[in-house]
Amino acid sequence: MSYSVRHSGLISEVINIPHPEAPRAFLFQSRLPRPKNPISKNKNKIKFRVSDDSHLPRAFSTRAALMSAPIPTTSHEADKVLTDIADYVHNYDINSELAYDTARLVFLDTLGCGMEAMNFKECTKLLGPVVEGTTVPNGSRVPGTDYQLDPIRAAFNIGTQIRWLDYNDCWLAAEWGHPSDNLGGILAVADWLSRTYKAEGKPALKIKDVLKAMIQAHEIQGCLALLNSYNKVGLDHVVLVKVATTAVVSRLLGLTRDQTVDAVSQAWVDGQSLRTYRHSPNTMSRKSWAAGDACSRAVNLALIVKKGEAGIPTVLSAPVWGFYDVLFKGKEFEFQRPYGTYVMENVLFKVSYPAEFHSQTAVEAAKKIFATLKSLGKSAEDIDNVVIRTHEACVRIIDKQHKPMTNFADRDHCIQYMVSVMLCYNRLETTDYPDESEAAQSPLVESLRRRISCVEDPQYTADYHDPALRTIPNALTVTLKDGTVLEEVAVAAPLGHRTRREEAKPVILEKYRRHLSPHFSESHVKSLIELGNDSAKLFETDVDTYVDMYIKK
Repeated sequence: MSYSVRHSGLISEVINIPHPEAPRAFLFQSRLPRPKNPISKNKNKIKFRVSDDSHLPRAFSTRAALMSAPIPTTSHEADKVLTDIADYVHNYDINSELAYDTARLVFLDTLGCGMEAMNFKECTKLLGPVVEGTTVPNGSRVPGTDYQLDPIRAAFNIGTQIRWLDYNDCWLAAEWGHPSDNLGGILAVADWLSRTYKAEGKPALKIKDVLKAMIQAHEIQGCLALLNSYNKVGLDHVVLVKVATTAVVSRLLGLTRDQTVDAVSQAWVDGQSLRTYRHSPNTMSRKSWAAGDACSRAVNLALIVKKGEAGIPTVLSAPVWGFYDVLFKGKEFEFQRPYGTYVMENVLFKVSYPAEFHSQTAVEAAKKIFATLKSLGKSAEDIDNVVIRTHEACVRIIDKQHKPMTNFADRDHCIQYMVSVMLCYNRLETTDYPDESEAAQSPLVESLRRRISCVEDPQYTADYHDPALRTIPNALTVTLKDGTVLEEVAVAAPLGHRTRREEAKPVILEKYRRHLSPHFSESHVKSLIELGNDSAKLFETDVDTYVDMYIKK
């Protein structure tokens, strides 16, 4: 069979449409090879045969169709991914004590990370209202400031604080991410609603409501990440923050289950961030506010749907124009498990070091090696080279041995830099990343960094993805300038891993105290820690009352 297409102007290529799945409109693409089927042309007409040419690459074009054809009948039943998320958010009862207790620790740790970020002007310059001096009645408060903002802008502010130092929790799977980033949108909406409710004589939301939303957001983001790699198609993981935050704040805002489906569909169709700002030569500070941006967009989309805007039922699966075809190479999402409380129960805490998580065990191993060197009367100056045996994700994300370190964002995403700082100074702190820091200015740190190499161990990569292990292993072998090779130091699970959770709890609380101390009096810090440790009292505290405890005039 053949079709004729009349056209005017130049068309660079004609794409053969595979049969029997030929769409009604023809697509044109200049970069694809010419079809092998016989094609006859004249000045005004192109004629080509439709056949089974499955060997040809799939075409995508934004050109309008050049012919009229019947529009196929489509089903408006929403994609199952959307309905599963909405059903989980509205209907799943969370009864796991472990999930709530872990959420409590994540909540405290995340707020502490936000307060620590207030020490960095690169972060604080981005905070506040869009129009200086604006205060929103009954608006959301921003911890560590006296800002009172609309929930959309507050979500950006809080989300940016949380993520700035790359020190909050982490989830590692086919996709990486930081599920506590969602607190930016959750807390902004919960605080605004609580203040509004009280102004209307209604009861406020409780901190337990915030923790429930956190558990659900963690689960949505984490389960979508288990088997689906967004980074491999160039997308940043904050797309999952946007989707998860949209889902849970929709429920908080009182949207119905069907409206939540609509809101989540809007999150998927929304423009998605590229990972460009996380990789050399473009690594820059947007990676520190990308999650805040995702939170604010999520809140905005939920509010738009609340006003009656419809959704896009097949936003993922629509042929040609859906997320799968446009951004995911035609693949549908895969799922390892149904939504529950698995992610919160197994989330990773960044306890010891403000370092990209794939480097945590490497830095821990470097600390042990520092002690060994010291016992031998040696130092980093005596090191000839270091080999890091690691997993594939580490190599792909933070192996930057020969890349220039031009800013904070480069350094906290370079395993060589972080290991070098530990070997040189027996420390790795947030103050070691700015341009003016001692570590960033050190010739020894830079020289050693360029002599640290990574090699993937396939078994480490397998362990990283194994649901029963989920380790983040690294092993360091140091060769000294005199030819001595030190015994390899391997660390499989970092302190924040579930298998080391009890060991980590006091360190998490000490980290929280350390981050609060520069901002509040000793007595106020003590009261915040005591409240945080009293689960029953914390859970029943009004959200606005609790947030007010973090406000600075």
